[in-house]
Amino acid sequence: MATFVITKRPSGVYKYELTSRKGKTIFTSNAFELRFECEEEIEYVKQRVEQILFMNFRSGGGKFYFKMIVNGKEVAVSRKYTTQLLMEKGINEIKRYMQSAEILDFSLGNDIFGDVIFED
Repeated sequence: MATFVITKRPSGVYKYELTSRKGKTIFTSNAFELRFECEEEIEYVKQRVEQILFMNFRSGGGKFYFKMIVNGKEVAVSRKYTTQLLMEKGINEIKRYMQSAEILDFSLGNDIFGDVIFED
């Protein structure tokens, strides 16, 4: 199972990531000025998972990554992978789990644990 995570960056822009069930980032979106734009694009790409074009690249350092293109628009860039096989596994995870992924919104900066007191 994958999860979309919306965050507000120190620069003030919003981005979303798709994380794997192990908590690793698979891809990161472009920047948005408003939080609801993240939510809209998440729904947009979830509905068009079959139409996503994955453009594969290799960095100068020899790592593998991909860009996600939907209807001619680049919507996200993957993390860097050490092997092409790991990159392909990331793409397969998108195809398999993205449509059913839940959305977690950490952009408000609220403490998710509240005033919990942990005892020894």
